Amino acid sequence: MNNIELTIKSVLSVFLIVFTFTSLTYGQQSQKNQVNWLSWSEALELQESEPKKMYINISTEWCGWCKKMDKTTFTEPEVVAYLNANYYAIKFDAEQTETILYNGNEFIFRPGKKRGVHELALSLLNGQLGYPGFVMLDEEHSRILISPGYKEAPAVMKELRFGVDEAYKYSSYEDYTPKH
Repeated sequence: MNNIELTIKSVLSVFLIVFTFTSLTYGQQSQKNQVNWLSWSEALELQESEPKKMYINISTEWCGWCKKMDKTTFTEPEVVAYLNANYYAIKFDAEQTETILYNGNEFIFRPGKKRGVHELALSLLNGQLGYPGFVMLDEEHSRILISPGYKEAPAVMKELRFGVDEAYKYSSYEDYTPKH
């Protein structure tokens, strides 16, 4: 091997090592800065061994405000950390076609003229469809809060704290002031 080939191989080896390290480090950091979205069934399975409140993000593929929240609100470090630590965060497509068995009931997709809706989304939102829509359930799956529409990080943080502080047991959401 001549010196040029050796130098090129050395530079490529160093580049590969740096690239691998940077990718691993960035990957770990970006995972820490992402909401750990679960499916409905994954959350229920985890709920059996470690009960937590559930925060359900009901959205659709075509919803522009849902996508905006995914890119802004749900990338805010405070929201990500608080949500991941205190809730099972569920991303639920209101137009998914998978049948879901839950609590002794079968929830199915109902086709519509333009679009359809999954009965579980309809039930969780108490019949008031709008995307995005958010529902919080306690550890026993009782509804804490239904919250429609786009929100920025401070509004989401208030909702999350409302659930964690269990303020719903003694206060309306409108009258609630977070302790922290």
